Amino acid sequence: MKRITEHRKLLGVDKEANLKELKSVYRNLMKEFHPDKFQDNEEERLVAEEKSKKVIEAYHFLVSIAPETIEQALPEYTATVSTSQILHYSYEKQILQLNFVDGSSYEYFGVPKTLYIKLCNSDVPGRFCRRHIYHEFVYRKVSKAVEA
Repeated sequence: MKRITEHRKLLGVDKEANLKELKSVYRNLMKEFHPDKFQDNEEERLVAEEKSKKVIEAYHFLVSIAPETIEQALPEYTATVSTSQILHYSYEKQILQLNFVDGSSYEYFGVPKTLYIKLCNSDVPGRFCRRHIYHEFVYRKVSKAVEA
């Protein structure tokens, strides 16, 4: 959740920002911090380059967790979590990453460590995730399923 908050703060948007607002804020910030605007001053150009990279990362991240994006990808997500088994999972800083047999991966944000420990101790991780993870946390797709 800290990552989400940091990206929102960087772009200056709140939780309710939709894709249209994100795009508008992103474009305005890129106009302001585009490195080409600072060709005369190398130091300012490098600072602008770094800032623009952070803005790009924040924009893409927030777009990936936006309700519109989630809604659009829901059929694919539902198919993955209901038909593909979990191949591997990892946990770091309240982010649970699930890798599925079909090649897709999802990150779930704000997952408490106690819940991760319960997942590790469960006999059937897929069933545990259906009950406690899949529709309970903000998530985003990290990689796509491999086409057969």
